Amino acid sequence: MPDRSFLDWPFFEQRHRDWADKLDAWCAKNLPVDHSDVDAACRDLVARLGEAGFLKPTALDTDNPGPLDVRTLCLTRETLARHDGLADFAFAMQGLGTGAISLFGTPEQQQWLDRTRAGKAISAFALSEPRSGSDVANMDMTATRDGDDYVLSGEKTWISNGGIADLYTVFARTGEAPGAKGISAFLVPADTPGLEVAERLDVIAPHPLARLSFNDVRVPASAMIGKPGEGFKIAMSVLDVFRSTVGAAALGFARRALDETLDRAGSRELFGAPLFELQMVQGHIADMALDVDAAALLIYRAAWTKDMGAPRVTREAAMAKLFATDRAQQVIDKAVQIHGGDGVRRGHIVESLYREIRALRIYEGASDVQKVVIARQIK
Repeated sequence: MPDRSFLDWPFFEQRHRDWADKLDAWCAKNLPVDHSDVDAACRDLVARLGEAGFLKPTALDTDNPGPLDVRTLCLTRETLARHDGLADFAFAMQGLGTGAISLFGTPEQQQWLDRTRAGKAISAFALSEPRSGSDVANMDMTATRDGDDYVLSGEKTWISNGGIADLYTVFARTGEAPGAKGISAFLVPADTPGLEVAERLDVIAPHPLARLSFNDVRVPASAMIGKPGEGFKIAMSVLDVFRSTVGAAALGFARRALDETLDRAGSRELFGAPLFELQMVQGHIADMALDVDAAALLIYRAAWTKDMGAPRVTREAAMAKLFATDRAQQVIDKAVQIHGGDGVRRGHIVESLYREIRALRIYEGASDVQKVVIARQIK
């Protein structure tokens, strides 16, 4: 039985506890899903999560506008990840893909949000390029003004939900100034002429990923999110909200790994006694539990700080993501070791966790980049 005592921490209100209980009960009945066709599985997960009301926290409620609740986002990602990594992915991309629209979109652009929150449209966040992943300011893709339109030309890669999304938040260079100050953001529907899926990308934990080509994609000037040259600020503001949720997903993976390890250590006998009786195994389990709790404290500190009205939580979110993802990798590695041969058998839960966790140390700011961010915030 997973440890849920952390829900009694003062970071949370009763509504968060009720949400976590409701979601956990839904997950127990509906997850995991069949991953053999990830596109179909993601579409199905988005629809079912939307129908059940669990996508509501991912975007602004246009009928009752207010800030995004980062604690609810983190609790949701942690819970989904503990049950099924693909369910976490489906939820997370709905939020990341529409984050710029929630925070900076016009009322017309925000009309999309009712659909994404209901699971009737799938969103994506198109920031990375072949030459610029962590170095966002170095992007090559351009958006050139042409009368009442902008024409987008270039490529995006490693785009989650690429190929199945209905709308993309796209960042491109508009040239108001060099570097980061010359980038703008655009809302681009997937059926816009010239937008093509150039390549589907297969990774160790299969998710819908793609490289996208923008071949003179024409969008109206009203498709710009925010003001010209504000794209970098918009992207960083979105990541400021969602970066700590990446740590929360890692925490969910780590909690599941710890739970599986406790079951294994209690049921498997070695040298005439349960595996748990070996002091070395006890030491590994103690380290795992320590890493899980420490990660949770950093994650929910960052989420609570943002929810309490802090304009930016760059330092707190970077610390939460860095620590949680790196330590979850170690927790899961220990789980694989304690499971022995079963730990590397394809299809076993700890083997799938081992594949799921690795990407979280790269996307939305690689671990080494988070260290740079933290150092610059405390100098």
